[in-house]
Amino acid sequence: MKTERQPGTLARVLAAIAEHGANIGDIETIAIQPDFNIRDVTVIAPSEEAVAGIYEAISNVTGVEIVTRRDKVFHKHEGGKIATVSTVDIRTLQDVREIYTPGVARVCSAIAADESLADRYTWRKRTVAVVSNGSRVLGLGNIGPAAALPVMEGKALFYPVLVGLNAVPIMLDTQDPDEIIETVMRIAPGFGAIHLEDIASPGVYRIETELDERLSIPVMHDDQHGTATVVMGAVLGAARKLNRPLEDLVFGQVGLGAAGSAIAALASRFDFASVVAFDPGEHAVAHLLDRVEPDRRRDIQVGVTDEDYADVIAQADVLVMATGRPGLLSPDQVRPGTVVFALSNPEPEISIQDAEAGGAAIAADGTIVNNMLAYPGLFLGAIDAGVSMITPEMKGAAAQALASLAPKDALLPNPLDEQVHAAVAAAVQAAAAQ
Repeated sequence: MKTERQPGTLARVLAAIAEHGANIGDIETIAIQPDFNIRDVTVIAPSEEAVAGIYEAISNVTGVEIVTRRDKVFHKHEGGKIATVSTVDIRTLQDVREIYTPGVARVCSAIAADESLADRYTWRKRTVAVVSNGSRVLGLGNIGPAAALPVMEGKALFYPVLVGLNAVPIMLDTQDPDEIIETVMRIAPGFGAIHLEDIASPGVYRIETELDERLSIPVMHDDQHGTATVVMGAVLGAARKLNRPLEDLVFGQVGLGAAGSAIAALASRFDFASVVAFDPGEHAVAHLLDRVEPDRRRDIQVGVTDEDYADVIAQADVLVMATGRPGLLSPDQVRPGTVVFALSNPEPEISIQDAEAGGAAIAADGTIVNNMLAYPGLFLGAIDAGVSMITPEMKGAAAQALASLAPKDALLPNPLDEQVHAAVAAAVQAAAAQ
């Protein structure tokens, strides 16, 4: 925007923006002239209607002209967010002969004789397939593979940025678990790991299990295990902040969907006094118990009735909710001194403010759960360890690494800190070696 160089002009613009419930992001000065300034102002608006109102309000401020406008989210996605780039220089015809025919035939023959050489002489070992059919994307539901592609590009982007791996989105136009399994089996020879993303349950449970059993490379459904790893890291961080040993804490999980069941299963591997859980669906309860090792099932109390739900609320010192039901927990149900994580997006089971008003010692919502804290390091650690499976021990080690790296004033570390991901990968690799 172009503003006259009169004191208070920019302040009037910002006030007009605030009146429409928007926040200000970056403000960058583009040009300073004797009579006017030009600034690039990022506005974070609550709705499309608010955007229209903001433009009109700015236009009505004396001495202000909107020069250009754009939606920065769409701008960032234009043309896609990832690309395949060369790792070698091609300057001469001899380079062509070595990289392509006839020289490449020698490498092909070597791999045909010993397939393991593909890990050395191709991108295979360092490349993850991010597989989705778009059947359960964010809070948008079943939007299909094309509409889910921007999410998968984002997931793939963080691999090279954070841990130096390649990643390729693979979008599948099918809702049939058997077709997904067979398709992934057929493309697997070209990849070092399979990252499953935004595939609806319960079908994804069988997809992950069968691929885990049939493939010799790591397979992980990020919506389950990436989420569980990050949540458990935050829980461990909360216990540390409160200086309370896990042995004195009852862990409670309400909601046993894909994420909730994985969280409760991972919690069962830590030294909580006990783990209590609730879901109204008996199939969800059965799925959780199936994921928990037999010798740990005796330490879990799980139920489906209203009384079971009340028991979880009454017992849990650490309460994690992943139900998709906004406002499920009221402030008067919060036990003083507890840790409350209400993870449903975009609206949680209880707001942070209401949980704290009810007496929670620590409260957080779904904004703390950023899966990019977990999945890059989990896959890098597993690939570097040369293992065929990401085990519960490896996820537990990753959660402990995240908790140990959190600043004193936070539950989790900065997801853009490359050292965090290196530490997670190292913890996973060490767990794999045990």
